[in-house]
Amino acid sequence: MARRTPGSSATVVVLCLVQFVDVLGVTAAIVAIPSMLDGVGAGDAVAGPIATAYAMFFGGLLVVGARLGHRYGHVRMLLVGLLVFAVAGGVGALAGHAWQLVLARAVQGAASALTVPAALSLLLAAATATGQRAKALGLWSAAGAAAGASGLFVGGLLTELLGWRAIFWVNVPLAVGLAGGVRYWVRVPPARDRAASLDAVGALLLVTSVMGLVLGAALVQEDGSRVPGLLVVLAGAALGVLLAVWLRRARRPLVSVSTLRTPQLLAGTLGSFVNTAATSSTAVLLTLHLQRRHGFSAFGAGLTLLALSLAVVVGSAAAARLARARGPRRPAVAGLDSMGVGNVVVSGTMVAGGGAGTGWTVAGTVVGLAFLGAGLGASSVAFNDIGTDLPEHEVATATGVLNTGAQLGTAIGVAVLLLVASPGTYGPLPAEAVAILLAALVTLAAARLVAHRRFA
Repeated sequence: MARRTPGSSATVVVLCLVQFVDVLGVTAAIVAIPSMLDGVGAGDAVAGPIATAYAMFFGGLLVVGARLGHRYGHVRMLLVGLLVFAVAGGVGALAGHAWQLVLARAVQGAASALTVPAALSLLLAAATATGQRAKALGLWSAAGAAAGASGLFVGGLLTELLGWRAIFWVNVPLAVGLAGGVRYWVRVPPARDRAASLDAVGALLLVTSVMGLVLGAALVQEDGSRVPGLLVVLAGAALGVLLAVWLRRARRPLVSVSTLRTPQLLAGTLGSFVNTAATSSTAVLLTLHLQRRHGFSAFGAGLTLLALSLAVVVGSAAAARLARARGPRRPAVAGLDSMGVGNVVVSGTMVAGGGAGTGWTVAGTVVGLAFLGAGLGASSVAFNDIGTDLPEHEVATATGVLNTGAQLGTAIGVAVLLLVASPGTYGPLPAEAVAILLAALVTLAAARLVAHRRFA
């Protein structure tokens, strides 16, 4: 059988599956943490490191991974990342001690930081025909958003049916199969710059800054560690300031300041941050609300959240068509508006659902999640399109920056909204409803900003 040409549907599917598997890894293990702790005989103190290790290394190393792909070749980095991901999955599945679980999650996060920017760069390089870029980005965004939204459900299903080790074991054949698919289907001409600087100082400052923000945001979520968490967040922010100073003065910086200042990348990163902050936080709060106030099981709550994942696919497909016809601004604004409406509906359902039956609560929640998911799909397509509308030599770095923004959006959004929801109630209102309404207001404000600012 002859190899397919670059840009074929198989190439796009393989690369989007890389995105799906990597993003799924962020949340799929979270619901299984209690079972993991029991399985290795560890106490609750280890739950935090297990929950945050993946996101810390994934978010912290994304830009570095993009630069490595730019220097050594994206296909090579993609294959290396997939194989490391598979090995780390095996280590996690065989873990007998808590430190081995934390190590496996951290290494998987680092591997994903290699594969995601490489896969997106290859996708954009393959999708060169008129209209093909928006369609490919639609599938990419749908894969990532669906994975993020369905992670809790998939993790709960695997844990319930096969045990927590299955969450790690399943990564081994998936990663190996994807590596084979990359070797066979991804035939994009190599584009690399062997002289590209890796900027060790800039990389260290970036990694420690992002990791500090992610870890601090996770600590803030717990009552007993809020003060240390705020201190870690402040330390991460201070390192971010040092990074900004360094990038201005370095002869060959990790990320060009001129690239970071481009209106397209600024808008794309803002959109990526708001997308995950307004949806991941809602998913977490809604899961807790359904279980604590309505008696849902973890599996039942995850099943309800599938409405979000299904709507993401619809929103992504619609946005890809609209972006081809009218440009990315309209689906970006429409997506943010739809997310805002979805969060308003979910919040209202929480308020009204206290005295209503479970059926009414599920119906209202599903409607809200449908708006939220459709908006997330549309907004993700649009902002990925906007943020990567740069010269070819800057695209790889831009993909790392966009994904870092998304990871920080998840970490900071969940932390802030859990903090707002921590009192339990605000008078007669459930605190979760107030927190989700805050997410809606932020999303709608971002929509107005994007609608009135020129970025492309």
